[in-house]
Amino acid sequence: MSEKTRYSDEELEEFRTLILEKLDLAKRDYDDMMASLMNRDNNGVDDTSPTYKAMEEGALTQSKEELTTLAARQQKFIQGLQAALVRIENKTYGICRETGRLIPKERLRAVPHATLSIEAKNMKNRKD
Repeated sequence: MSEKTRYSDEELEEFRTLILEKLDLAKRDYDDMMASLMNRDNNGVDDTSPTYKAMEEGALTQSKEELTTLAARQQKFIQGLQAALVRIENKTYGICRETGRLIPKERLRAVPHATLSIEAKNMKNRKD
């Protein structure tokens, strides 16, 4: 029996459902982060009242920087999920871009935007 070269339409539909669920959650998380960064939920005067608490301001700045980093990572994750949806449409989803073989379903369920098999990822990490 020859080795499978792509996932069936039914399998791709299963992955599409999984990705759409993750994408919806990721977008909501991103929106929450951005709302927090933009201070949309706060009608207080904290940003206009004089303050002499340098330590608190430093902690607030650090928190905002961390949240900005998380938001950037979340945005990259969203882009990866959207790219995975395009690969599903093109019927190239789940094919390792290095080896050309199918990425195991277990990996795709855990990391639905993966483009490398574990073997290819490990080979790449050894080179770096």
